[in-house]
Amino acid sequence: MNDIDAWVWWLVGAAALGIPLVVTAMPEFGMLAVGAVAASGVAGFGGGIVLQVLVFAVVSVALIAVVRPIAARHSAQRPQLATGVDALKGRQAVVLERVDGSGGGRIKLAGEVWTARALDSGQAYEVGQEVDVVDIEGATAIIM
Repeated sequence: MNDIDAWVWWLVGAAALGIPLVVTAMPEFGMLAVGAVAASGVAGFGGGIVLQVLVFAVVSVALIAVVRPIAARHSAQRPQLATGVDALKGRQAVVLERVDGSGGGRIKLAGEVWTARALDSGQAYEVGQEVDVVDIEGATAIIM
């Protein structure tokens, strides 16, 4: 151990912390790796072991305390991409065959022909009318 400088050991530690970062996708390991790189810099400039460990701890804790809440807030604000039938809800369609509450009618939705049923059983929609899709039940669009 005396043959290798302390800053090299800190860089080895940083690289070692990078492995679980990639394997587990836990960003905390990356923040600890940055702390190890900072401690390596202190060691490279001749700082003692106590200062190196202190810099490692302060940088790592500061990054975890500051970056982690920002990342959590950012991921919570990200809009979810609707796919499949969820992407069809809320879209407009055109009635191809009369649609009422009993079903059996047809609409053109997103370029495809769908069977449809009115949300309100007392409501009927005539050919050519534009309607809104509120739900999809199996292969039937529920419209209003």
